[in-house]
Amino acid sequence: MEFTIERPDRKLQHALQARIDSLTKPKGSLGVLEDLALQVGLIQQTLTPRLCHPQNIVFAADHGIVAEGVSVAPKEVTWQQVLHFTHPQGTGGVNFLCRQHGFTLKVVDAGVDYELPKDRGIIDLKIRRGTSNYIDGPAMSEAELEQCLEGGSRVVRQCAAEGSNVLSFGEMGIGNTSASSLWMHFFTGIPLSECVGAGSGLDIKGILHKYEVLSRAKENYRGDGSPRDLIRWFGGFEMGMAVGAMLQAAELKMVILVDGFIMTSCMLAASKLCPAVLDYAVFGHCGDESGHRKLLDALGARPLLNLGLRLGEGTGAICAYPILDSAVRMINEMDTFDTASITQYF
Repeated sequence: MEFTIERPDRKLQHALQARIDSLTKPKGSLGVLEDLALQVGLIQQTLTPRLCHPQNIVFAADHGIVAEGVSVAPKEVTWQQVLHFTHPQGTGGVNFLCRQHGFTLKVVDAGVDYELPKDRGIIDLKIRRGTSNYIDGPAMSEAELEQCLEGGSRVVRQCAAEGSNVLSFGEMGIGNTSASSLWMHFFTGIPLSECVGAGSGLDIKGILHKYEVLSRAKENYRGDGSPRDLIRWFGGFEMGMAVGAMLQAAELKMVILVDGFIMTSCMLAASKLCPAVLDYAVFGHCGDESGHRKLLDALGARPLLNLGLRLGEGTGAICAYPILDSAVRMINEMDTFDTASITQYF
């Protein structure tokens, strides 16, 4: 797929900044809220931005590299959690946060190694039942990467048709911190040892084993080093779909709330395909997974929260949404010095 992502037109920046500075507050006193209001105003090209119908899309798939013992959680946790997310009671971590903050939750089967039931509302875009083990070969084919990009794009277009202009993305896939660590290393040049962490709860011995496995996978890489090749060689189907979803969201000029380590890695990969996607990204939080802070720094990103989160699923991005909402409410609901008949003192 080809995506055409335009950088927001900066001609409106002066008027937006003047509007923000005219609100009844000391100049700059609402800090990050002012920066966010400017960003969203530029994305939407308006002095009165709005956030409409927020949705969180969880992409799920399995990873062949799990066969090498890189995760403390067994592979079946992927499909079990997908069923948990879509249970009628909605008692998963992402479920209560979606309810709290008014998000619609969509769950996508990108490549779960299980025949999921048809009556749970799961969006079935299964490519196959998990990627190949990339210890000595690519995780997916070029054609499968195309399927990933198209699948993620299709879900975002559906959200846009439903009236959404702000999306967050989450993932479920045992083993996907391994893929994220390799993307981080190849795309940033940060030593692999600084990119590998505990994932779902490895101890020190487990982290060392994970590092050794990923080092072998790195040494065995025989691709051309291009972003697309690195994405398909080490990525998961759910991660490839997230990349396509992010690119499509940016093309449609939507605000993208970026979650934790895996979704930040997906935004990194997306930016290697289309750098302008970063203009549409709001980074929700800095998680506890080793390497996430360094990855954010490599992207020049300033996360809104630091709560020690490392659940994934989009939870950190959803937690950050009220801050984004506050920024938009600020520019729309605060009086200006003129309308409030207050002397502007700067």
